[in-house]
Amino acid sequence: QVQLVESGGGLVQAGGSLRLSCAASGRIVVSYIMAWFRQAPGKEREFVAAISWNADNIRYADSVKGRSSISRDNAKRTVDLQMNSLKPEDTAVYYCATGTLGYPTGTAAMYPYWGQGTQVTVSA
Repeated sequence: QVQLVESGGGLVQAGGSLRLSCAASGRIVVSYIMAWFRQAPGKEREFVAAISWNADNIRYADSVKGRSSISRDNAKRTVDLQMNSLKPEDTAVYYCATGTLGYPTGTAAMYPYWGQGTQVTVSA
């Protein structure tokens, strides 16, 4: 089994920054793709960013591109999401996900392992 624990969420004013972190444990393999998704109240879960094991393939959702940066530390088995210039529409629960995918994808169903999520609230 694989366990994922997110941290770093909180309340921030519009224009501010947050850095989310996800720590993986259990039977995780370094080659796993790691990703961030988010879900706002009343909305479907949506893709945010994903990164390959050696960071040579990174994808971002258009909604966060240019404002966010995903990175990973394979030695520590962590993946971070730096979010800048936050907007109220970024308010959501942010989830870390991972799986033995061949490439970073924005399709949630492709990821078998998920964390419990961390709340990000951006005030206007």
